[in-house]
Amino acid sequence: MSFTDLKKIGDAQKKPAIVDVRSGDTVRVTQKIKEGEKFRSQVFEGVVIRTDRKDSHTARITVRKVASGVGVEKSFLIHNPLVEKIEIVHRAKVRRKNLSFLRERSGKSARLANKAFDRVAVNTLAEVKADAEKAAEAVEASVENAAEKVEAAAEKVAADVKAEENKA
Repeated sequence: MSFTDLKKIGDAQKKPAIVDVRSGDTVRVTQKIKEGEKFRSQVFEGVVIRTDRKDSHTARITVRKVASGVGVEKSFLIHNPLVEKIEIVHRAKVRRKNLSFLRERSGKSARLANKAFDRVAVNTLAEVKADAEKAAEAVEASVENAAEKVEAAAEKVAADVKAEENKA
């Protein structure tokens, strides 16, 4: 398989609506969990300490939270079908991509300075982009369909003209 074939396969598995998650964001990740035959949704809220391969179909974020005095980290593949939704709660000012230094800190020293941002706009922007992409695809499909109809009609007219010429 060539690189372009692999890229097509990877792009086909990407989700259309993805929130722009950065290191330092406090996110709420909703994940589907299978228990026996049933599925339930579980929310994991924490600080994004690492982002990997944002443009790839293997994009991943590592989220850290402190539960009962114990630090818990979880990695999520963004395009995984079991990850239902990622919502940004807070955005912090950070100057690094990997915030692993937060592992050694606790209490006030582990705090990040919040940065003002439009929470609603950031969280709905991905959905709006996905809707726009779907609309563009629908328009493109209808244009292709119309082009095929025009070509078929042109071929029919050309065949009719040939038939008239042969009669004459």
